[in-house]
Amino acid sequence: MARLVHISRPVLWINTIGSGVVGMWLTGTFLDLRAVPVLLWLALPFNLLIYGVNDVYDQETDAANPRKGSLEGARIEPSEVRLIAWGVAATNLPFLAWFVLALPWQATAVALLYAGVFVYYSAEPLRFKARPFLDSLSNAAYALPLVLVPAALDETPVWPAALGLMAWSVAKHPFDAVQDIVEDREAGITTTAVRLGPRGTALWSGAWWTLSSVLFALVSVPVAVVNLLIAGTLVVRLLRDPTPATGHRLYPASVAFPYVAGAFAGVLLTVAIFLGRWP
Repeated sequence: MARLVHISRPVLWINTIGSGVVGMWLTGTFLDLRAVPVLLWLALPFNLLIYGVNDVYDQETDAANPRKGSLEGARIEPSEVRLIAWGVAATNLPFLAWFVLALPWQATAVALLYAGVFVYYSAEPLRFKARPFLDSLSNAAYALPLVLVPAALDETPVWPAALGLMAWSVAKHPFDAVQDIVEDREAGITTTAVRLGPRGTALWSGAWWTLSSVLFALVSVPVAVVNLLIAGTLVVRLLRDPTPATGHRLYPASVAFPYVAGAFAGVLLTVAIFLGRWP
């Protein structure tokens, strides 16, 4: 079990759980018990699905990647593939069955889309990961909890927030992949970062982060400003020294990005709910 938790990369759970909680808060409630099964699914089960499938299909590149085998990601052995497959099935299928039985069909459809995108991000025959620009664009699915949770509660999503997080996620994926350009190129994988190079990726990510800030401003100007300041700092630092090594040095700050911006947005949102100013 500890090994499966490691493979699920707990340091990145914020990307799924955090957006799910914010999706619930955006409906105007601190806690709705109907959302609890969805939030639990967005913890270990869904992250094991994302990163377990990814590790199975990326064994060749991970073997040569010095980041793997740490908190940044596991380096699996071929003998662990069956463990991962059973782990993904055992932790995800009960939740999906519950969604079919208990949630509105729209929520179930979003959950299946969410899972399908991330399976085929890594898996053949689609393997978005190895298709430049599609690898980046497919990561817009990270924002789907802002649609899934309101749908589970029979509420309308706050679309500027959801679309803003989609743009944010499209930006962040290739930015983080800059550090892996050498390993991906040697393995014959052409990602957005490989195609554009570090400088081009900084400009690509900067454009999408700018769009995300514009969309966030339709919901909260302070959140948009914080988002733009953090994103701008990361992009400028990469532009000053556009190398994979710089991407690796910036990765811890990039991991902290959703924690800082999400916490700031969460505090403002909960205060607004408490004061009766939201929705």
